[in-house]
Amino acid sequence: MSKFYITTPLYYVNDSPHIGHAYTEVAADVLARSERLLGKDVFFLTGTDEHGQKIAAASSSLNLSPKELADRTAARFQKLWEKLNISYDRFLRTTEASHEKLVREVFDKIHQKGDLYLGTYKGSYCISCESYVPSSQLKENLCPDCGRKASFLEEPAYFFRLSKYQEFLLSYIRENPDFIGPKFREKEVTNFIRGGLTDLSITRAGCQWGILIKENFSIYVWFDALLNYLSGINYLSDAKLFERYWPPDVQFIGKDIIRFHDVIWPAILFSLSLPLPGRIFAHGWWVIGGEKISKSKGTVVSPEEIISEFGADSLRYFLLREVPFGLDGEYSSPVFLKRYNSDLANDLGNLLHRSLSLLETSFEGKIPSSCGSSDEKLKEKSLSLPGIIKSIEALKYNEALIKIWEIVGAANKYLDEKSPWRLSQKEAGPVLYNVGETLRLVALFLKPFLPETSKKIAQRLGIAGEFEEQNFREVKWGLLPPGRRIKKGEPIFPRKK
Repeated sequence: MSKFYITTPLYYVNDSPHIGHAYTEVAADVLARSERLLGKDVFFLTGTDEHGQKIAAASSSLNLSPKELADRTAARFQKLWEKLNISYDRFLRTTEASHEKLVREVFDKIHQKGDLYLGTYKGSYCISCESYVPSSQLKENLCPDCGRKASFLEEPAYFFRLSKYQEFLLSYIRENPDFIGPKFREKEVTNFIRGGLTDLSITRAGCQWGILIKENFSIYVWFDALLNYLSGINYLSDAKLFERYWPPDVQFIGKDIIRFHDVIWPAILFSLSLPLPGRIFAHGWWVIGGEKISKSKGTVVSPEEIISEFGADSLRYFLLREVPFGLDGEYSSPVFLKRYNSDLANDLGNLLHRSLSLLETSFEGKIPSSCGSSDEKLKEKSLSLPGIIKSIEALKYNEALIKIWEIVGAANKYLDEKSPWRLSQKEAGPVLYNVGETLRLVALFLKPFLPETSKKIAQRLGIAGEFEEQNFREVKWGLLPPGRRIKKGEPIFPRKK
């Protein structure tokens, strides 16, 4: 059985989870579920980043200890992932003793190799981004990423010899064209590297809320956080588990942390003599009025509120259908509502509900016999659904969903054209069987995207038990058992105003 290791970035615990966090997590979950349906041994890692000066400042403003704030916020992330049906295998917190031990061991390992040295950092630092800011990027002493005022620092620090790996990184990116995704990000990364890499300070002398090492230094929070991808599968403590999954096949990140993951992270791995990830993919932001969603600007979108009103699958669908994964997306409540009513309520929900209603009134609530007859055109379209697997693996999620909805549209059109309510029972049976079988296949390929909806469709068709075992490895037409009793119920996506 082949393995598949998927990671998300660790989410910072200075504030509650928002729609951007949900976006990353859902995207990773869809890929994890899809790879499992292909029979792969999947490990899906996520978690929270809990150290650093920003956490210390945020906790102080709330009259909490940093650990109390971290505990509270990590629980909020875990609760939201539960509501969104995220199928992670491990939720890692950087305050775990095993992670802190690993970070110290990696520090020593790189130090012994000669890739660390003691020096003095002198320059600007953005507490909000927990990022060192080169003077060439400062504008009126403001951080180029968040626009907040940067602080001047002068302190002793251990430096990682990042400059040593400049040519290696350029060569590796050139020789591995799939390493950076989307492809248009590659030029951005290579231009940054060609501009000249400077050695990276990986310790702080003035921050006590972090992983403490020798001489009262604490590990720089970003160095600490990157190593979670190693500690999450027990690097240096469980060789069997580590070798089973390393390296990551896909690592999901937001576009604001590209430099850490596409430059610093591979250099660290090369220093450790470890294979590099297969692909590091940076998605875009959700924006309102063209600007990144931000609490300080009063534009935060609450995933919990959307889930409460529309359900988890509606949010999952919108996030991955509205824009190509990798680009920015404009969020608004009217756009969300329109997508919900059009695609989920009208197209999919209505197809299921009216089909079940016809089965209830004309066939005593049972799946009719196909009488050995199927509509070849609808059958052919439905059996093309395995083609979306390539779209999912290419992270073209909206393309995959568009293809699924083309089948939904074809089934709606077929039902309208055949008008089984006007046919004899003998003639109507095969028509409704064909629609039911199309719905089964649609539900199968919705398993990664809309897990709750997929189960509901199977339950309504009366096939919940066997449907659980159906996967992407063998897709056939005609598995809907005649005579099975359906469960009509209420529309799975009631229209909203």
